[in-house]
Amino acid sequence: MTASATEELGLRERKRRATRRAIQLAVIDLVGERGLDGTTVDEISRQADISPRTFFNYFASKEDAVVGELPPLPSGELVERFVSAGRGASLLDGLAEIIVETVEGEGHDQELMQRRKSVLQQHPHLFAMRIARMRRLEDEMGSIVARRLLADDPSLEPSVAESRGRLVANVAFAAMRHAWGSWARGDRDSRLADHVTESFAELKIVLSSDAA
Repeated sequence: MTASATEELGLRERKRRATRRAIQLAVIDLVGERGLDGTTVDEISRQADISPRTFFNYFASKEDAVVGELPPLPSGELVERFVSAGRGASLLDGLAEIIVETVEGEGHDQELMQRRKSVLQQHPHLFAMRIARMRRLEDEMGSIVARRLLADDPSLEPSVAESRGRLVANVAFAAMRHAWGSWARGDRDSRLADHVTESFAELKIVLSSDAA
């Protein structure tokens, strides 16, 4: 890919993210003011300065836009490297690397997160949708961990690997929530990825202390 093509791709991605952010801010503000039933896609589109057609290029519904998307876990080389790393490699370090790659790929917005949190608290069914999406992401991570456990010990029963994978994913997501909280309360210029790295480092210290 040429430098100009790369630059053009970067420009398109920035525009995509800006449009997605504008839509989400518009729907969150309108739903916060008028409620979900009192907000239409046409109104959201006008406030975001887009067409309704463009809205549906990004979100399936106004509910979908309020809930927002979670960044997908990376695939390919990074995951395969984690799975085949071997017993000598730290499981938590590998997961931290995967999560850092996940959050760095999409970028994050403290203002948007805080506004969304307020609206979700007012609409329990939307909050439940958000939780369901987080659980799907957690399940995906559990499957990746199970693959790693089976690669480390082929004699392990698949059901045991699956159960342990879920357990490890639960712990990893607890560290992730800790990182989110620290980032949300911190400097607006701070990077979520840095908070993820710090939270996983703290988790390793705690687990090492318990082991001792």
